Amino acid sequence: MTQDTPAVPALTPTSVDRSAQDWVRILAQYRDPHHGRSFLELGLSVVPLFALWVLAFWVFQYSVLAAFAVSLVNGGFLVRTFVIQHDCGHGSYFRNRHLSDWIGRALGVLTFTPYDVWRRAHAVHHASAGNLDKRGMGDVTTLTLAEYQARGYWGQLMYRLYRSPFTLFVLGPTYLFLIQNRLPIGLMRAGAQFWVSALGTNAVMVAILGLLVWLFGPLAVVVIVLPTTIVAASAGVWLFYIQHQFEDTLWDRDQDWQLHHAALEGSSHYVLPAPLRWLSANIGIHHVHHLYSRIPFYRLTEVLRDHAALAEAQRMTLRESLANARLHLWDEQSRRLLSFAEARRLIAA
Repeated sequence: MTQDTPAVPALTPTSVDRSAQDWVRILAQYRDPHHGRSFLELGLSVVPLFALWVLAFWVFQYSVLAAFAVSLVNGGFLVRTFVIQHDCGHGSYFRNRHLSDWIGRALGVLTFTPYDVWRRAHAVHHASAGNLDKRGMGDVTTLTLAEYQARGYWGQLMYRLYRSPFTLFVLGPTYLFLIQNRLPIGLMRAGAQFWVSALGTNAVMVAILGLLVWLFGPLAVVVIVLPTTIVAASAGVWLFYIQHQFEDTLWDRDQDWQLHHAALEGSSHYVLPAPLRWLSANIGIHHVHHLYSRIPFYRLTEVLRDHAALAEAQRMTLRESLANARLHLWDEQSRRLLSFAEARRLIAA
């Protein structure tokens, strides 16, 4: 940090709006990617991903169980690959937007995610995260307490089933990445670009999977490719969930919602052990990412190193995060996320 770097304002309830704007100005100095580092991080993600897949296919001829175990471990490298695709979507990974987009599209084949469709949906998420009047695309469905109360028995039951851990972190990710991503859901009438993205990704995927089936047989593909994808999908959805679903997150109605305030206060700082932080490519530093999405993931640690206030803001450890899986309803009165049990007690009172 240079001597003329402006002083960082304290994150207090009375100054958070002002400080959120100040942080945006301060964070702009970290936006430029280093192309050598970008290519290095790409290699450190994709090369081990392919190497473990090759190992799994080789081991498969001796032990199906061992090949399956290797494919599960490989899910971590697929998560890291997805985060690089994510940075490409924000235009933060390379200065050249065309290079970012084409690398993102290539990685989208590996992650089973049509790049242009995902990029548009994710942009909507960044533009509306925490806005109660603009829910529905690129987010985890979250009802307010009043909305939940207004539903009948079956409506409440369906929401409870949707918010169950098995649905959110097993069934949901599997459906999202294997089925829903095959069509430009949410953008069906938004233009040919999104159909080309979805169907083009599908075509390349089918060609690659068809070749693998021809070379190794369908069982090998099921045992090796699918577990890697499902593990990565579940881990990715968990990370996305915990980044915005915590007790003192922030939701506001449109007239009160402010972009930078919501980014700072409504996103967590997920403090993971070093190996998990590396595999997740620093995506846990999510409050900084939402404040300034043009910062490449490998520079987010520089921000925390230089600015202690951001390093301490919204901290959540791995153990603390597990409790947030039971929080499901936003109470507009107490302004916190509630569990169903807390909601019942509040309604009864």
